Amino acid sequence: MIRIILSGANGAMGKNVQALVAEQPDLVISCGVDHHPDPEAKFPQFNSFEAAGIEGDVIIDFSHYSMVPSLVSFAAAAGTPAVICTTGLSDEIIADVEAKASKVALFRSGNMSLGINLMIDLARRAAEVLGERYDIEIIEKHHNKKLDAPSGTALMIADGVNEAADGRYDYQHGRHGKDAKRMPKEIGIHAVRGGTIVGEHQILFAGTDEVLEIRHSAASKKVFAEGAIKAARFLASAGPGLYSMKDIL
Repeated sequence: MIRIILSGANGAMGKNVQALVAEQPDLVISCGVDHHPDPEAKFPQFNSFEAAGIEGDVIIDFSHYSMVPSLVSFAAAAGTPAVICTTGLSDEIIADVEAKASKVALFRSGNMSLGINLMIDLARRAAEVLGERYDIEIIEKHHNKKLDAPSGTALMIADGVNEAADGRYDYQHGRHGKDAKRMPKEIGIHAVRGGTIVGEHQILFAGTDEVLEIRHSAASKKVFAEGAIKAARFLASAGPGLYSMKDIL
């Protein structure tokens, strides 16, 4: 039995994880951590990782970036692996995660979907083949309650393409004004927020007289919860280190 500590237990993604865990007999949620604990929850809940009594075999985190530093400190001190799915992490928080990974198994990804990770591989290949002759634009769409922009997934796509292109691109986040002409060697990244859009990502390679488009759309948040559980199973027996979706796949 794998005991899961669920961070962000009462958010939308936390509820999706709860539903999937309930269907799998070898998994159980031992406790949850949430800024707003639910007194009627079926498992103990705490309002922070500083609270006493938090126990489990692996953490699944779909919370808020402000909770991640205390989460990784707890993980390192307790030797409890953590799947960090929260996005919007600052460079400082990412550096802290990387440092703590020398003590405990940590997983971090801007997106838990298998399809998105395949999309990134395809975009990398396209960048290698098409080269500088094509302009690159990334458009991401999410629901109107999403906090961070651009999405962590959009940045994953951009970083994957930029790595394949030997880092030659700068990122342009949106455009406005009367002098907003596209500059050479840039990737445009644009965020749309509205309604209940789960998540859509599109990358365009726009050349002379032709456009290549790669698109991914998520129909529900369940796909992200499934990926997180897959990662939790992997981490439960993994040694210290920083892991990503490439290791899970």
